[in-house]
Amino acid sequence: MAYAKKSFLEHVAFRVKDIEWHVRFFREALGMTIRQIDGPVDNPNQVWTIGGIQLVSDPNFNGPEGRMAHLGIMVEDLEAAIQEVYTWGVTQMPQGRNWIALPDGLCVELLQASGNAVAEALAVNPRA
Repeated sequence: MAYAKKSFLEHVAFRVKDIEWHVRFFREALGMTIRQIDGPVDNPNQVWTIGGIQLVSDPNFNGPEGRMAHLGIMVEDLEAAIQEVYTWGVTQMPQGRNWIALPDGLCVELLQASGNAVAEALAVNPRA
C-alpha cells in the first residue's frame, strides 16, 4: 500500500567548512531570513533559513565544500510515512526511525507537519 497523504521538501542540509561565511552570504547577498540557530550565534553548529537551507558546520570535513547532508521531508502523517518507507528496504539511521538511508546513500529525515502546513506549502507556486 502506498502512502496516501502528501509531503513536501522542507529543507536540504549541507555540510560547510566555514558556516559564518555561508550565513553571511545567504543573509546579506540574497536577503534570506535566518529562522533558527543551533549553538552560539557567533559560532553556530547549524543554521536554518526560511526557504529550506540548513547549514551544518563541519570545519574538519575533507570533501568538496557544500556536500549535501540530508533531505528534510515534511509529511502529513509521520507514522504512516515511516511504515511505508520501511517496506522499500531502506535502513534506519542512528538518529531515529524517522531518519532513513536509501540504498544509494541518500539520507532522508521525515518530519511531522503541523496543521495544514503540507497543503499550504504545496499550494504555493513560486514561479507564478
